[in-house]
Amino acid sequence: MLVCPLISDFQVRLFRKNSVNVTLSVKPKCHGAPFAMQKISYPLSAIVAQDAMKTALLLNAVDPGIGGVLIRGQKGTAKSTAARSLAALLPAIDVAEGCPYHCDPTDPERMHDACCEKFKATGVLPAASRKMPVIELPLSATEDRVVGSIQLEHALKTGQRHFEPGLLAAANRRILYVEAVNLLEDHLVDLLLDAAASGINRVEREGMCVTHPARFILIGTMNPEEGELRPQFLDRFGLVVNVEGLTDPQQRRALIENRLAFEADPRGFAAACQEEEDFLSAQVVQAQSRLAQIEIPAAAYQLVVELVIELQVHGHRADIALLKAARALAALSGKAAVSPAEIGEAACFVLPHRLPGNALLGPSDAQRTLDEALAKVFAEKAKQVASEPGNNLDELDFMLVDYEFPGSAAAGSMLFQTLKKKLRSASSTLTSNSASPP
Repeated sequence: MLVCPLISDFQVRLFRKNSVNVTLSVKPKCHGAPFAMQKISYPLSAIVAQDAMKTALLLNAVDPGIGGVLIRGQKGTAKSTAARSLAALLPAIDVAEGCPYHCDPTDPERMHDACCEKFKATGVLPAASRKMPVIELPLSATEDRVVGSIQLEHALKTGQRHFEPGLLAAANRRILYVEAVNLLEDHLVDLLLDAAASGINRVEREGMCVTHPARFILIGTMNPEEGELRPQFLDRFGLVVNVEGLTDPQQRRALIENRLAFEADPRGFAAACQEEEDFLSAQVVQAQSRLAQIEIPAAAYQLVVELVIELQVHGHRADIALLKAARALAALSGKAAVSPAEIGEAACFVLPHRLPGNALLGPSDAQRTLDEALAKVFAEKAKQVASEPGNNLDELDFMLVDYEFPGSAAAGSMLFQTLKKKLRSASSTLTSNSASPP
């Protein structure tokens, strides 16, 4: 039995027929071999429940500047499946033909030196369209394989030094996925997070210095049972979401039915919800295009600052990531400005892993601490705005919009409730139009 997509109480399944996910890990040496196997990924939205995980992935796709997402959870909770399936929902990108860094042929500000020089000389670069792949970083990867290295064989044969791009080059403008990131060498985690934050990879080898763009959607997964990630690394992930196995019998049954149906007929399973897949893809593309136009009211800045101070979070990464996540959530929800609802929802992904003493707090305790802080700060701010006659009407309106929502529902539920309503509305309009006589 195929559970009804999107409108189901237990899941949101949005996926596309014939979606292809290319996984790249190591460069093949054999002649004529394909660079990677192509297969149909299990659709992101066929994952039953787990709205928080899906929301965090979509927010990071809309604005990679948030700083990546870390999915923490028990084994067998679809962490890797969700990470690999995101690519099928993202549009193809135009790349400069022949460029090892997949530079945007129309954006000289983000090109590497060689592409930039060609663009300045000719004013145009040959372009090619490429599907969005997932670049996987294996645990066995060395530093040279990650950042790039000097090709010694070429140097010995020609006497010239040649830079061999690494995985960070392959991941530029793509998705970089690290499974079991907590088991990766610390210095490699540091390199990844540095590149994710700066958007640049700088390599110095044998007197040679190479700098190239490295802007990617960073996704990491881990099982806490195998060991925790160091606090300084945990803080550098913009979003962190905890996932657990399902305990509702009907949800578990839906999960089994979906998985067996997919294994029996992957293409047919993906085709069953083509409409929903196209709908979600359109939402992501639209959110990306209007992200820069989303207004962040002055009251939103103040609210974020007061919330972070109330929770005694160290540093300032949390403030920045919280506002970026709230802005991306507003863009996905089709809103023109950030409201307290988006701040409260985004806080569930940005703040719990940054709380003081987080190592001693379980996910439920951290969430309870956050909910209490949200209720206190939001209530005090609303009372202050309403009681001070000097405040302008815009600030008052900001605090009254959706004020009751933050902390009142599970993380991730707000976005998918909005998407369900949008899809129902679009489906009703389509049905009415098709039923109308010509």
